[in-house]
Amino acid sequence: MTTSQSFQASREWWSQRWLDLLDSYRFKKRLERGRTYARQGNILSIKFEGSQVLARVQGTDPEPYKVSLYLEKFDDEQWGYVVETMSQKAVYAAKLLAGEMPQNIEEVFTANGLSLFPFTLSEVKSRCSCPDKANPCKHVAAVYYQLGDRFSEDPFVLFQLRGRTKDEVLTSLREFRSQEEKSKVKSQKSKFPDSHSATPGSRLPTASFWQYNESLDPSLVVIAPSLSGETVLDVLGEIPVAELETDEGDRGDATASGMVQKYLTDIYQQASQQAAIAAMSTG
Repeated sequence: MTTSQSFQASREWWSQRWLDLLDSYRFKKRLERGRTYARQGNILSIKFEGSQVLARVQGTDPEPYKVSLYLEKFDDEQWGYVVETMSQKAVYAAKLLAGEMPQNIEEVFTANGLSLFPFTLSEVKSRCSCPDKANPCKHVAAVYYQLGDRFSEDPFVLFQLRGRTKDEVLTSLREFRSQEEKSKVKSQKSKFPDSHSATPGSRLPTASFWQYNESLDPSLVVIAPSLSGETVLDVLGEIPVAELETDEGDRGDATASGMVQKYLTDIYQQASQQAAIAAMSTG
């Protein structure tokens, strides 16, 4: 028989938190029947409608039972505070934009008087069309366990249960980050004289401009290839190189510009690989 511990093995921490919440429920037998239903494939469909989870679960009757489940949603103002807090720490923005749930993401919500995870199972509102008066019934419990798998596949499901989709959260986060970067640039420009208004012979403090005295969070350093595969050579476009004066037959399809482009591309790829190896081997 598969134990609860083996069912929970190798899960992301946010999925494990959800299963820990289920294990805190005192009616263990009811949840055990739901877990069996989830494993046996009795959940015929599960989908989101807004922040609500809708599912069809096959029971003893020929007609599947309809299950709905939801958490209390955060309103626009609450989500505004949460996203603004996320944007203030680059580690949150970096990991979320990479599709990863930060380990201490709950601190963002608690700082704003909210909780991402429900404290008790009673905070999870659910309904089922079956005649069982107990809640959660085994059909609802099956959906609970299925959601554990959904959380493992996509941590942003947690946000959706609280009223925001992945795209909505990331879009708002990018907007906040963009506004903050613009404010920083504007503040930085105000510290230095404009090049057009500088007096003759004056020198801009370029040395201090490039100086940064704050420590960097090592978790912000991510070694990864470009997702688009585009390099600086692609951005620059065709290299303006004079063509060689050779016979057309001798040259074939190659051009001087193309040969230089290929030569630089090979060097660029080798340098990128060596840089990545060097960066990853640095303690």
